[in-house]
Amino acid sequence: MAESTKAGGSRRPADPGAAGASGASAWRPSELELSRRAFRRTQTRRSVLVSAVSTIVFAGLLLWAVAGSPGWTKVRESFFDPEVAIASLPRILEGLWLNIQVLVVAAIGVVIFALLLATLRTLRGPVFFPLRALAAGYTDLFRGMPLIIVLYLVGYGIPGLDFFPRVPVAVWGTIALILTYSAYVSEVFRAGIEAVHPSQRLAARSLGLSHGQTMRRVVLPQALRKVTPALMNDFVAMQKDVGLISVLGAIDAVRAAQIEVAHYFNFTPYVVAGLLFVLLAWPMIRLTDWLTARMRVREQGGSIV
Repeated sequence: MAESTKAGGSRRPADPGAAGASGASAWRPSELELSRRAFRRTQTRRSVLVSAVSTIVFAGLLLWAVAGSPGWTKVRESFFDPEVAIASLPRILEGLWLNIQVLVVAAIGVVIFALLLATLRTLRGPVFFPLRALAAGYTDLFRGMPLIIVLYLVGYGIPGLDFFPRVPVAVWGTIALILTYSAYVSEVFRAGIEAVHPSQRLAARSLGLSHGQTMRRVVLPQALRKVTPALMNDFVAMQKDVGLISVLGAIDAVRAAQIEVAHYFNFTPYVVAGLLFVLLAWPMIRLTDWLTARMRVREQGGSIV
């Protein structure tokens, strides 16, 4: 009996976890896989090298064509004067701070107002038809009207009514930006809301959630995730258009550059203001591209977005 037990004990299998760990540590890629990896590394290095060489050649040809043009000397003196750029930079930076303030306030106002418009356009039932029609007419009107026209109408028309006390022109510029971009962003929100499958709403209502709770807790979180890249692109566009408040007389970066141009009789301040706007928008542009690529990879991988 003891011999049988001893024999049986000797035949017990080893620990599965230890066997799995041993197998995992013993695994090595095959020679074919190693050759494939080496080939991919070689192709990547070759692609990077070709891209670098072609970029250098293209940049060199472009620089040679521009610098060799007959009027390059005058253009360089009029648009790329380092002394004028350094002298005008403080004034332009001061104006850019006003642009940033208007941008922040306008972005918050656009998100709130656009969500309200999108919610009105997605209401169900004939009793809400007047609200849907009003929201649809608003979006059609302000999506079709140029922003600079809205700036003139709001910045000069509303103060002319004498309903309000005198306020800074930057406030009217902010209101015009909110009115115009809310129409665009509301359509982005509406597309995201309608992209959520109706079963999500039905499941939420079956659990006892009201319409408002369903929108706030179920529909809107999914919709925002779907339309985040489009919203970020609209924000980048608004970063540029915020410079149009200068038409109302606000001393922003564009108006400050215009003043410096008149002072130095040189167009370099415009170039400085343009570069500052590019630097302002560049982080958001890169973040948008990164987020878009990340979402594309997740969708192609079959994960839930």
